[in-house]
Amino acid sequence: MMKKIVVIPGDGIGGEITRSAVEVLKKTDEKFRLGLSYEEHDAGGTAYDKFGTPLPESTLEACKQADAVLFGAVGGEKWDNVEPSLRPEKAILGLRKGLGLYANLRPVKVADALVEYSPLKPELVKGVDLVIVRELVGGIYFGDRCESEQHNGAERAWDLENYSVPEVERIAKLAFETAKVRRGKVTSVDKANVLATSRLWRRTVTKLAGEHKDVELNHLYVDNCAMQLAVRPTQFDVIVTGNLFGDILSDEAAVIGGSIGLMPSASIGELTSLYEPIHGSAPDIAGKGIANPMGTILSAAMLLRYSLGLEKEADALDAAVSAALDAGLRTADIAGKGDVSLSTQQMGQAIRSRLC
Repeated sequence: MMKKIVVIPGDGIGGEITRSAVEVLKKTDEKFRLGLSYEEHDAGGTAYDKFGTPLPESTLEACKQADAVLFGAVGGEKWDNVEPSLRPEKAILGLRKGLGLYANLRPVKVADALVEYSPLKPELVKGVDLVIVRELVGGIYFGDRCESEQHNGAERAWDLENYSVPEVERIAKLAFETAKVRRGKVTSVDKANVLATSRLWRRTVTKLAGEHKDVELNHLYVDNCAMQLAVRPTQFDVIVTGNLFGDILSDEAAVIGGSIGLMPSASIGELTSLYEPIHGSAPDIAGKGIANPMGTILSAAMLLRYSLGLEKEADALDAAVSAALDAGLRTADIAGKGDVSLSTQQMGQAIRSRLC
């Protein structure tokens, strides 16, 4: 049976990296006879320029009908002065809401071939293999807000943070289940010494842990977790946290591997799940053919694994990326002194040729 993948290139380098990932998926399909089809749609600044909205209804509807979504990146200085409700980034929030994308999974696994590229000392980064499970549709990003109001004679703005027990239970359950197929450890991150929402978060996660006695649970305040990621990242297996803290910590963790261009992500949905690299649209290098496609290709591997249940095929794609890295192949963002930098297209071809 044909499986439909909606591809949303977005803005900046989005078209280049998604094109490379689709070519790798097509090679995977050719080898394993997966029956994949592709349908391209607009979102972000590109969609705003064409349709006056960052997320056309046709794009959202196509995503709802698809088996999975492969997403590039959105945003750029070109749209900095667009009215806030129409900024390119609203496309991401709209997709999260429309598809029920309640959890973001960000694996950070540092290949031995890239240990030297990390900003951390090799002895700290070698063996890092963690997953951040971030709640994605609640918290301050989706709370009530005010852009500007007068209060006691001064202008102010505010954003409301809130979480319900069912929201916390849903994301915590996913974290516990993820840990069970890994090393069996969950670190829940909050700011319970200050925030009421964090105290509810901690109580709820602790209670749910009673149903998952085969998983070890510990708690960290977000500031301590940020420090621990820098001084001893190998201690972590699965980190679960709210929307705001997860946004910050996952970007910090991403650079441990040397480049955010290498990092994939999966946004798990109630309807359709979405897969994207974690880097931005990089408009400064758009069209130059030098963007690193590996984060998008590894996101495609997560798509095969989580949305289509194709474990063997996902492992083959992951292995092809690792083989390219082990062979010393590099794009400009991870090239060291004396390394030859491959183009986006060349790296994609190198990975395709190593699919076995």
